[in-house]
Amino acid sequence: MTLTTRSLLTAGLVAGPVFVVVWLAQVLTRDGFDPRRHPPSLLALGDGGWVQIATFVVTGVLVVACAVGLHRTPVPGTRWGPRLIALLGTGLVVGGAFVTDPGAGFPAGAPPGAPEEVSWHALVHSAGAGLAMLGGIAAAIVYAKAFRARRDRRAASGCVLAAVAAGLLLVIPSPDGLSLRLVAASAILFGFVAALAAHGRTAR
Repeated sequence: MTLTTRSLLTAGLVAGPVFVVVWLAQVLTRDGFDPRRHPPSLLALGDGGWVQIATFVVTGVLVVACAVGLHRTPVPGTRWGPRLIALLGTGLVVGGAFVTDPGAGFPAGAPPGAPEEVSWHALVHSAGAGLAMLGGIAAAIVYAKAFRARRDRRAASGCVLAAVAAGLLLVIPSPDGLSLRLVAASAILFGFVAALAAHGRTAR
C-alpha cells in the first residue's frame, strides 16, 4: 500500500472525531444553543457560524478522500461502496456550503418555531443532509453484503448494525430528541467509515 493511499484512509479515521469534538465545543460555548432542541445545522448561523460551516466542509472532504483510498484497496465492495461513501462526504460539503434558516429560537432573534418560509439555500442544505445520511446507510448495506460474500461475518454484522442503528434513529417519528438523534446517527456513520478505513489500512 502506498503512502498516499494510507493518508487517504487516515482521513476517514479523523473525520468523525473532528465533527464530534467541534460540535461539543460549540455546545459549550455558543450562547443560547441547546443540543436537545437545536440541530448542528443551526450552528452555521450567527456569530461564529463559520466554524460549523468549515466543519461540514472539512469533514466532508475527509470522507471523500477516504472513499478514494477505499477504492484503491482490496476491501470488498470497492465498486459501489466507495461511491456511496463519497456521497456521504459530498452531502456534508453541500450542507456546509448552503446554510439552513434560523429557527427554534437560534440564533438570537430567530422565530421560536420553524421559519414561516423556507429559503432555497435551506432546501439545498436539507438535500445535502439527506444525501449524506442516505449515502452512509446505503454504503453500510453494500459493504455488509460484500463482507458476507467473503464470509467475514464479524465485519458484515458491524455494517448491518451501523445501517440499522442509524436508520432507526432517523425514522423515529417523534420530534422530541431529533437533534440529538441526528448527532448520534452521524456519529454512527462516521464510526462506520472509520472502521472501513482501519480495515483498509490492514488489507493486503
